[in-house]
Formats: sequence, structure tokens, C-alpha cells
Amino acid sequence: MAAEGPAAQWRARLARLHLAPFRPYLLDSLRDYDRARFVKDLSAGVTVGIVALPLAMAFGVASGAKPEQGLFTAIIAGFLISALGGSRVQVGGPAGAFIVIIYGIIAKYGFANLLISTMCAGVLLFAMGLTRLGYLVRFIPVSIVIGFTNGIAVLIIVSQIKDFLGLSIDVMPADFFSKRA
Repeated sequence: MAAEGPAAQWRARLARLHLAPFRPYLLDSLRDYDRARFVKDLSAGVTVGIVALPLAMAFGVASGAKPEQGLFTAIIAGFLISALGGSRVQVGGPAGAFIVIIYGIIAKYGFANLLISTMCAGVLLFAMGLTRLGYLVRFIPVSIVIGFTNGIAVLIIVSQIKDFLGLSIDVMPADFFSKRA
């Protein structure tokens, strides 16, 4: 019997880890795809586009980016969510909670480092999915989730006060929110 090569050794190690299987639902759903489902998906896509694309442009501006950058982000992310998602009815789109985080990263480190941090977060989320750590979300109390969501809403409102009042502030400092306390 010949000695195993490095590739066979790695496959054996991965098999012992008991990782979650990764199979996008798109591969299974295309098997039964027909004209009727396409019409339904097209109308749903138009509806989501009418809502999500202007929202993505607004989130881009609120994050300190250009409107077209928010638009490109929403289109690319929407495609990736659709292609790699785990359910036919999974919803994905721009999230307002990230405005404060993205604004701080762009203001302090620039767009290049935003891309790096986004890639690192994606790798981390993928690894957590493979190792089945998603069940830990069940242990986060509802009051924490509500508090986090309300805190983000307050930060977004405070960041838009200058526009609402018509104040001319060229660049909002990244540490503006920490100075409000």
C-alpha cells in the first residue's frame, strides 16, 4: 500500500471535523424551476428592487460613500445572497445597522481597509457556519437585540441631524458618536 499524499491526509482531517455541509439551495431549486415560478420571482425582484435600490443609495450616502457605491454594493450582495443562500424565501438587502460601523471604518481607515474588514468578516461568518456555531444566537436575550437595534436607530438619527437642520458640516468626525455621551 502506497503512502498517502498530502491531499488525502487533508481530506481525512476535514472528514473528522464533522463540518456542516455547504450546498446552496439554488442548486436544488433550479431543478423544478418553470415559467410560473419565474414570473413570481420576477415580480418579487421588481418589488424588492423598487424598495432596496433607493435604500442602498441612501445607506451609501449615510455611510460616507457615494450613492453609486451603495448601489453597487446592494446589487453584488443581492446576487451573492441569492446564489449562495440557504432558502428559496431568504431575504437579503441593505441593513441600516451597519451605517454607523461602515461610516467609522471609512472615516478612520479608508475604503481599502473597509474592503479588508468586510472580507475578514465574511471568512469569519463562513467558518462559523461550517462549524455550526449559529446555534449560539439562541442564547442572546431578546432585550439585548432590542437594545442594540434601538441604539443603532438613535445613532443613525443623530448622524442625520446636520442634514435635517441644514447645517453645513463638511466631514463628520468618525469619533462624533463617542463625543455625544
